Amino acid sequence: MPRRSDGERSRGLETRIHGHGARLGSAREADRSMIAEAALLDIKIHLPSGGARLAGVLVIVSFLLAFLFIRTSARLMRSPKVPWWPGSVTSGDLHVHHLVFGVILLMLCGFLEFALHPGEPWIEIFAVGFGIGAGLTLDEFALWLHLEDVYWSEEGRRSIDAVVIAVLLGGSIVLGASPVTREDTTSVLTIMISLTIVVAISAIAALKGKYIAAVVGVPIPLVSLVAAIRLAEPDSPWARRRYAPGSRKLVRATARGERHQARYRRWQDLIAGAPSAADPPPEHDL
Repeated sequence: MPRRSDGERSRGLETRIHGHGARLGSAREADRSMIAEAALLDIKIHLPSGGARLAGVLVIVSFLLAFLFIRTSARLMRSPKVPWWPGSVTSGDLHVHHLVFGVILLMLCGFLEFALHPGEPWIEIFAVGFGIGAGLTLDEFALWLHLEDVYWSEEGRRSIDAVVIAVLLGGSIVLGASPVTREDTTSVLTIMISLTIVVAISAIAALKGKYIAAVVGVPIPLVSLVAAIRLAEPDSPWARRRYAPGSRKLVRATARGERHQARYRRWQDLIAGAPSAADPPPEHDL
């Protein structure tokens, strides 16, 4: 058998190395392809596909985007650093609040959906319009609660509370959270007892001043259960009735409430902007 020269052996070794590298590269490409296909399959499985569930998701997403846009726009109009940002919509001396456009969108999209019962893609289009209208309207929730322009006052923080409740409640419904399902085969009496317990726990959470947890706890009872177990807010009906003045529970509840309120206010200011300083009381001449 003829002996190969050193050059032939090196070329053969190089060929084997390249061949092994090519196989490794092909294996890596195959792995990447499988990962990409698995990720795509996972997305297809979890994302809603058409119908009422998709429309609900579009309402929530468009609601959030509309709220964030209009709140950011209001903050930019308020800032002296961006004088080029367009101001409010006015008609003569009349300031047209953006909730007006929100109410119009809500009525228009809601009426068209009920009257026409359209199929795809119109149901999704109406869902987006409805969500935008809801975002514009709830951003000024404090205005239609107090019937005066309190957008940048302390009372205006209630608009953020309304948005938080709407997102949490709407999101839990869209995700299918419910204490009772259609597939529940238990008796009517058992279902009524379960619902009574859920409502009672939510009522306790509300009496303890945990209003957001009480609302969200109707479709997700665990949320209201945790709120019902924990200490009440110091100014809640539960605390006024059951926590004696100077008691250890009231002291702990007050300290915890102050910490929670400070964190929540920082979060509100980050998202929606800090309220304006209150005007000092007028001075009276003696």
